[in-house]
Amino acid sequence: MRLTIERAELLRTLQHVQSVVERRNTIPILNNLLVAAEEGALRLTANDMDMAVVDVAESAVGAEGRVTAPAAMLYDIVRKLPEGAQIELKSEGGEKLELRGGAAVFSLNCLPVEDFPEMDEEELPTAFSIPGDRLRNLVEKTRFAVSTEETRYYLNGIYMHAVEEPGRSALRAVATDGHRLARVETALPAGAESMPGVIVPRKAVNELHKLLDGFEGEVAVALSETKIRFSVADTVLTTKLVDGTFPDYERVIPENNENVVTVHRRSFADAVDRVSTISSDTGRAVKLGIGADKIVLSAQTTDRASASEEVPVEYAGQNIDIGFNSRYVLDMTQHIDGDTMRFAISDAASPAVVDDSDDPTVLHVLMPLRV
Repeated sequence: MRLTIERAELLRTLQHVQSVVERRNTIPILNNLLVAAEEGALRLTANDMDMAVVDVAESAVGAEGRVTAPAAMLYDIVRKLPEGAQIELKSEGGEKLELRGGAAVFSLNCLPVEDFPEMDEEELPTAFSIPGDRLRNLVEKTRFAVSTEETRYYLNGIYMHAVEEPGRSALRAVATDGHRLARVETALPAGAESMPGVIVPRKAVNELHKLLDGFEGEVAVALSETKIRFSVADTVLTTKLVDGTFPDYERVIPENNENVVTVHRRSFADAVDRVSTISSDTGRAVKLGIGADKIVLSAQTTDRASASEEVPVEYAGQNIDIGFNSRYVLDMTQHIDGDTMRFAISDAASPAVVDDSDDPTVLHVLMPLRV
């Protein structure tokens, strides 16, 4: 194998694939990338047995071939080479990969190509395309609520499914960790009508989010009940789906919360951030004292330190004192784009529904804390 490629092009491709590789892996071959020179291009593949990412970069191929190379080391080397360098990759026999960039020469150990795992090819019967900005919006505004508790593995991802209701159809993304819920939807793409409800795992969600950053083209999506594939320009991400049943999230979304508070998002978030500074406990609870035209935010600690701040609001309902985890509140406000947001509350012990005044496709649910 022999090829020459621009440093910037190789670095871009490595950035797309190398983060799939776990830094502490007990299976040596999974620390490596599959490096293939074929048909005038460099093809890099990373595979952790559950997810595979393949990216292609234009290069001058002198001799076709395939080797494996340590992902982290290869990425670090290319990152440290001077900008504008022409990089030559060469391997004879597949035991070593020689990399030349400027005056620097590196020789990397390779593992057998036949040991590198391949993602099983299977039929993905549902296929559709969606603009990158719309898919990015679904991912961006829900992934922060994905659970990290491995015991409830069915919450370790974003639940995507088609919604068909009289007069409307949508592609909906939902994530929850049991304490908060984020739900976002967009117009249902043609071809997605019959898609099964699937849970895209957290790691794949994070990799997809990176790929979609700044991407404005169409994303091709294909899926079955066990796998999903996203094609973003020259990068293809294929992942197994979470094998579980997502809970009936509609049951936890209150429908009759009659006390509605409208508040300026940025002012409210800044006040929550300031007041919660004194709290050192994990929950960092903040109490919202909701009254006529104002919310009094307050927090206190076991050693009797306290803080409070008043925020003007639009509200004409009954007085309510309710507490929330301040970190959850701040996470939520970062994913609301409008200048104002609405809290719909029933009482201090019931979930609050929060939406974006400028975007009816976005909805959040927050479970209260006892304060």
